[in-house]
Amino acid sequence: MPKILLVEDNEMNRDMLSRRLERRGYQVILAVDGAEGIALARSESPDLILMDMDLPVIDGWEATRQLKAASETRGIPIIALTAHAMAGERDKALAAGCDDYDSKPVELPRLLSKMEALLGLNRTS
Repeated sequence: MPKILLVEDNEMNRDMLSRRLERRGYQVILAVDGAEGIALARSESPDLILMDMDLPVIDGWEATRQLKAASETRGIPIIALTAHAMAGERDKALAAGCDDYDSKPVELPRLLSKMEALLGLNRTS
């Protein structure tokens, strides 16, 4: 069962997405800001991180840079989640170290496809 760290400050988004992922068989760990996300990535060693970019304390951009700079978390794939689906946001997320990018509102089949590709899974939805 892949372990997913969901870093999301919006309670409704966090609750909805975590329940949908758990129903698909993922173990979900929750963080409400970038600092907590970094700490949990280090202590829990998730298989993948879903990182909101607009976070309190430490934003998702900086949290991603710190995780990718640290040897113990560098190899964890990170998918940026952002409501800012403007031109250049994907490139900015990839430049910060994210392995992929998805826009909000989350379309679960699209997100699952990206997650499964990064996790090396071959699931059918």
